[in-house]
Amino acid sequence: MKLPFYIDLKGKVAVITGAGGVLCSTMAHALADCGASVALLDLNEEAALSSAETIAKEGLKAKGYQANALEKESLKAAHEKILKDFGPCDILINGAGGNHPRATTDKETFEKTDLDDETKTFFDLEQNGVEFVFNLNFIGTLLPTQEFAKDMIGREGCNILNISSMNAYRPLTKIPAYSAAKAAVSNFTQWLSVHFAKEGIRVNALAPGFFVTNQNERLLYHPDGSPTERTGKILAATPMKRFGKTEELLGSVLFLIDNEAAGFITGVVLPIDGGFSAYSGV
Repeated sequence: MKLPFYIDLKGKVAVITGAGGVLCSTMAHALADCGASVALLDLNEEAALSSAETIAKEGLKAKGYQANALEKESLKAAHEKILKDFGPCDILINGAGGNHPRATTDKETFEKTDLDDETKTFFDLEQNGVEFVFNLNFIGTLLPTQEFAKDMIGREGCNILNISSMNAYRPLTKIPAYSAAKAAVSNFTQWLSVHFAKEGIRVNALAPGFFVTNQNERLLYHPDGSPTERTGKILAATPMKRFGKTEELLGSVLFLIDNEAAGFITGVVLPIDGGFSAYSGV
């Protein structure tokens, strides 16, 4: 993998949740390229193992583990294995998250006629669907932090990187639970940064704009490859007029976890969005 720059992570252990996905597996690869021993955690064990195998084939230190970011016992079991395989965690990236159709409205805005047809409106959102999405993103950040930040106590140079979103700045239409959860992640990042400051544990977050992933590809492109209406709206509101490339997250990741470059930075939520958050539409 081509890195934007190199930082020395030799002797460091990095734990990444949601590491079977496109974005976090790329981050895992970058950290391994910098010398870290990387534990890739994912609910989908096959995805975690596959991503880790791809990295390990290059002679780098990486191993996949099945773990549910919403279950303490699952995280504890993975943690015990990681301690045996690599040692205590120095870097935690909380990448587990996502949305679900049960917490999504059919239309962007409500019209009273929607109540008379089959349209799924705000009033039809299922409580368990909203709870699942909110928990996946917020509780799925809180519980891994509770488990792995214990390793960081009393040790120098440890830090946590959460994954927020553009939704935390300006909620997107149709996905209220996801937007609210990512706002919670940003707030929690700031709270944690203060809570752990005296212990020397830095806590920051990325707020990616729009990147094409396996999870959102069907929302952004039709089966024939043509862009959807939602893609048109996103690009119209993005001054750089394109989606981000996965590798364009890596510079920010490496910068924020590098204690020499960012040792006095904590509590920051960094937008990586092609100007989306800065554009008023006029």
